[in-house]
Amino acid sequence: MKKFRNYKEHLFKRLQNPKAAAAYLNAALEDADPQVFLIALKDIADAHGGVAKLSKETDLNRESLYRTLSQRGNPRLHSLLAILQACKLDISIRPAA
Repeated sequence: MKKFRNYKEHLFKRLQNPKAAAAYLNAALEDADPQVFLIALKDIADAHGGVAKLSKETDLNRESLYRTLSQRGNPRLHSLLAILQACKLDISIRPAA
């Protein structure tokens, strides 16, 4: 019998790869709803060990990270950059098409 992994398990394994994580976040940014980006960022954070591990790696408060990564989160630039760096990602700005 063929073994199947659940969706999140497969997604988290893929998101451990920085190129896959970057593509995932970029796709989320294409959506007009900013919550889509926050959900994608939370998925990437979970793929990299979750909030507890990120809290240690970023020196950000665990409760603050939970709020930041919630669907109603409103991350500060400092927090966003720290999370991305801990996940081996960064951001860049480019001219609009």
